Amino acid sequence: MEFTNYLERKRQDVDRFLESVMPKEATAPETLHKAMRYSLFAAGKRVRPILAIAAYEAIGGSSPAILPCAAALELIHTYSLVHDDLPAMDNDDYRRGKLTNHKVFGEAMAILTGDALLTMAFDLISRPADDKRLDPQAQIRVVQELSLGSGHAGMVAGQVADIEAEGKDIDLTTLEGVHRWKTGKLIRASVRIGGIVGGATDTQLEQLTGYAEEVGLAFQIADDVLNVVGSREELGKNANTDASRGKKTYPTFFGVEGARKLAEERVTSAIRHLQDFDEKAEPLRNLARYITTRKN
Repeated sequence: MEFTNYLERKRQDVDRFLESVMPKEATAPETLHKAMRYSLFAAGKRVRPILAIAAYEAIGGSSPAILPCAAALELIHTYSLVHDDLPAMDNDDYRRGKLTNHKVFGEAMAILTGDALLTMAFDLISRPADDKRLDPQAQIRVVQELSLGSGHAGMVAGQVADIEAEGKDIDLTTLEGVHRWKTGKLIRASVRIGGIVGGATDTQLEQLTGYAEEVGLAFQIADDVLNVVGSREELGKNANTDASRGKKTYPTFFGVEGARKLAEERVTSAIRHLQDFDEKAEPLRNLARYITTRKN
């Protein structure tokens, strides 16, 4: 219950900050801002922002300086979902329990919505820090981490690899590579950004990185399992879509129970990377556990 409260408090912190920086629906161009807000405020779990906040707190950070970075991560994640749902990619009708962006606003507007969310993320993290709580050198490192995690060497690379793997008899090494890029790189960036903003030492940042890489794989394995066993009501989107697209997943190789066991092993490994951290890292440990027990 205590950790559930933690998740809810941090989700509310992120949402309040996003609300404070997002243009209102009536701001021109109105259709664009309606579409941006439609997907951004569609009841997301905010896992990536909360990972950044928890990593920041694990290092000892306690100011609101992390919130612009956390919000930027959610902007990037939401843009990726809007584009991922497009007919040219996964062609999904539902996301987070609602019609997907292109189903409501049209394909062209959904593309532009994703473009705007992506661009706004970098605007947000590059704004001058009026209160001087974030060192400019750290700010540049955050920009670089977000670029690497979301771009051609990160999430986008994984999306490309995922598309190219559809309908092919890929091996397990290839599957793991796809997910280390597509899901893992942005999760890795989230945790590292929290560490950087918190002033982590090189050793601490290395330990956080090891944690994040294991968590990223655990998250995707759990997603693959949920795609098989979850319902549309639980997932907020259609289930069994991976099989219908000819995608190989972790349950393809290991079965549902085998995949669940593998995810749990990744979580154990992730938590082991935090053995030198004190109780301030407990939310990070609980986040790793939460990733394999969530229902959506």
